[in-house]
Amino acid sequence: MQDKNSTQPFENNEPRQGSRFLSSSTRIHSLSDRNTRKQHGGPARPARSKLEQFFANPTDTPLADAFTSKGAVHPFVGMQPVPQPRWNAVWNEIAAIPRTGKSVAYIHIPFCENHCLFCGFYQNAWRKDAGPTYVDMVVNEMRRSKDQIWQSKGPIHAVYFGGGTPSALDAPQLAQLLKAVHKYLPLAPDCEITVEGRIHNFTDAKIKACLDNGANRISIGVQTFKERLRNRMGRKAGRAQIIKFLQSLVETDRATVVIDLIYGFPEQSLEDWENDVKTAISTGIHGIDLYSLNLIGSTPLVTAIEKGKFEMPPEMSEKGEYYRRGTRMMHDARWQGISSTHWRRDTRERNFYNLMVKSGANCLAFGSGAGGLLNGYSFRNDGNLESYMTKAMAGEKTFSFLMKQPDEHALFNRIKGEMELGRLNVTWLAEQCGDKWDSAISPLIRQWGSCGLLTYDGDWIDLTLAGRFWQVTMTVSLLEWIKLTLAQQIAA
Repeated sequence: MQDKNSTQPFENNEPRQGSRFLSSSTRIHSLSDRNTRKQHGGPARPARSKLEQFFANPTDTPLADAFTSKGAVHPFVGMQPVPQPRWNAVWNEIAAIPRTGKSVAYIHIPFCENHCLFCGFYQNAWRKDAGPTYVDMVVNEMRRSKDQIWQSKGPIHAVYFGGGTPSALDAPQLAQLLKAVHKYLPLAPDCEITVEGRIHNFTDAKIKACLDNGANRISIGVQTFKERLRNRMGRKAGRAQIIKFLQSLVETDRATVVIDLIYGFPEQSLEDWENDVKTAISTGIHGIDLYSLNLIGSTPLVTAIEKGKFEMPPEMSEKGEYYRRGTRMMHDARWQGISSTHWRRDTRERNFYNLMVKSGANCLAFGSGAGGLLNGYSFRNDGNLESYMTKAMAGEKTFSFLMKQPDEHALFNRIKGEMELGRLNVTWLAEQCGDKWDSAISPLIRQWGSCGLLTYDGDWIDLTLAGRFWQVTMTVSLLEWIKLTLAQQIAA
């Protein structure tokens, strides 16, 4: 299952490589090469230094052609890696500072029973005997730091159990983790507690263990209801089983139920996509994410496409129509859009964790491969399970990296949070940017407006449908340009 706490390196505004005018073999190798750079970080695309390089393409069809590429959120704009010899010293400094603002926690379960073809987050094959030992380690990780300031001071507003596949764990292990969260973390009274799962292994006993021990939100990675496509992608549950499972879970009336749907799969027509959205709405669930498929070069799906086992997926210029139709169907059903990709049926769904992470909330992270954020520093726990277990058993910090956020991180976090909601207070932004607003920042936003990506409304800009589709591209471009502009100001 795709880990909502993880992001892949972001590239945008490359020369268009997926053109329908290229041969199939050229398009496949361009796809693989480009996405390999996304996953492994090199070779990097040339740095942009001129305002025009951040402009949208003037076009009558901005939903299709405003930019030449679209990727996942990049959390590293302006960040600086901390040298490994200084990790412990820096951690001790920031861990002694009480958290301020909103905080969340993330617990990573790095096991999957199989590797779904499209997933770039696969880490470890599930073994039943691995569960108890791993859960004990994560619980001990929380227990050891329960009295330390960074963990004990300040309410936690959302907890997310992601992976991997948390529902691969047995019911007693799920209960053990949830009890530990309540015992060792200072949860807010209205804390949102989400457990991710897959239908084929989320048994009644496991669901009961989650609900009886405080989980109040269940997230299921459906991706698609189309049976043949599910089978080919490595998803085990059939369409009828999914619908029955979701309806039964909703009928318990004990938790918010949300699912993910993905558009842009190979061999997924617009009609298939509309059927997926229609089916999801009919199940009675409370929230839906509509995601674009993010192909990553090392995944089995890219390999299968290269070998001709799948047709080429829809091009970026075609994916906008999938987004438009999905958005329209959500509107027609009178679901409320609470971010660029997430809709809710009613106010039972809050989507706290995802919204707060995207606006820079402190995130306490536990488990192998978990990523977190604390007092201006991003970190990731060791994703190598054996190495993580060795460090955890020795009582050591389990980092695989530690990075300092840019000095402008408070500014950047507010921009990211507001853009995710489809808006931005430009009066506030102008005050933050000073004399650079008129000369550098405002021209970029005005250009996007002239291309149909946003509209002005008093102090605010509101993203159009096309702007919401390209929101990540626009957000990262805006952050990069502001960072570059402020750096030039300091240098001058």
